[in-house]
Amino acid sequence: MLNQTLKSLTLAALLAGSAIAASAQEYTIRATANSNEQDEDYDGLVVFKNYVEAASNGAIAVELFIGTQLCGNGAECLQGVADGTIDVFISTSGGAAGIFPYVQVLDLPYLMSDDRIAEHVLSGDFTRKLRDMALEDSGGAIRLMTIGNTGGWRNFANTQRRVVDPQDLAGLKMRTVVADLPQELTRTLGASPTPIPWPELFTSLQTGVVEGTANGITDIMSMKFPDAGLKYLTLDGHAYMGAFWWMSNEKFMAMPEDMRRIVVDGFSALQQATFASPKRKSIEAYQQFLAEGGDLYVPSPEQKAAFKEAAAPVYDWFTTNVGRGEEALTAFTAAVEAAQAEVDAARAADIN
Repeated sequence: MLNQTLKSLTLAALLAGSAIAASAQEYTIRATANSNEQDEDYDGLVVFKNYVEAASNGAIAVELFIGTQLCGNGAECLQGVADGTIDVFISTSGGAAGIFPYVQVLDLPYLMSDDRIAEHVLSGDFTRKLRDMALEDSGGAIRLMTIGNTGGWRNFANTQRRVVDPQDLAGLKMRTVVADLPQELTRTLGASPTPIPWPELFTSLQTGVVEGTANGITDIMSMKFPDAGLKYLTLDGHAYMGAFWWMSNEKFMAMPEDMRRIVVDGFSALQQATFASPKRKSIEAYQQFLAEGGDLYVPSPEQKAAFKEAAAPVYDWFTTNVGRGEEALTAFTAAVEAAQAEVDAARAADIN
């Protein structure tokens, strides 16, 4: 009898708690990512949803739309954020370049040396600087919440030969996105840029329409590019694959301060999740690449320096041709220098 009573009371409490949580819900955040449930973006959104809903005690509900349910590409999705039909959207730099061209600053090659530097830079005032620029250029409509990661680091991969130095890229037909900077970098290094939509890349590699691409290992393996003939991968790590998380500024600012704080903390948790996810996933991906006969090459410091020297003209191109490019690059290089100094000091302290 007592056990039955306790069970009844427990069930009643759970139901009451659910009813309170449901009745207390005041805000709904509609978040979308044009990816899939195996992607780092999804990992980040799951962490964000869990944190925000728990920390707000049910006052905020987060609805996830993975794929193209709400919108099909970066320009369309960002327009949805500006219009208020979408609350949160994640884009690559290429996906946002049509509206905020200066976010391509993260695609400038060989400016950040490793994960510690990148994570330090993207967790600080540089992201706030880009936020201010985006708010200004969108008329206060689109707010950059954080920058995470979506796939690790970009590396050169191709179907033809091992790439040891910049000269080995000469003449290769390299797939790029439609954004200007990746195409200019490809040309600067002597290869031939060929803009190809992501869903068409497998077939394009298979048929020789393109001979190479610049992607992270997790994307390469999840898309099964080795089956299309992609065999050679050079770990030059020329660009960090930043993930830009945008939010409707109207939706964000309509919340009271305590709710905004929870959302901000939720994006911090999301950022940490996306920093970590590619590191774990890449371990198995590299093993799989080698097991399938892939050729993996790690350039020496001298060879990486040669790549950076060969790519140097693209910095001048960026500041000259990209709107507010000089402003973004100045902020970025200052943040990288500060991060490098702080991380170097921490390393010195920890090894002595």
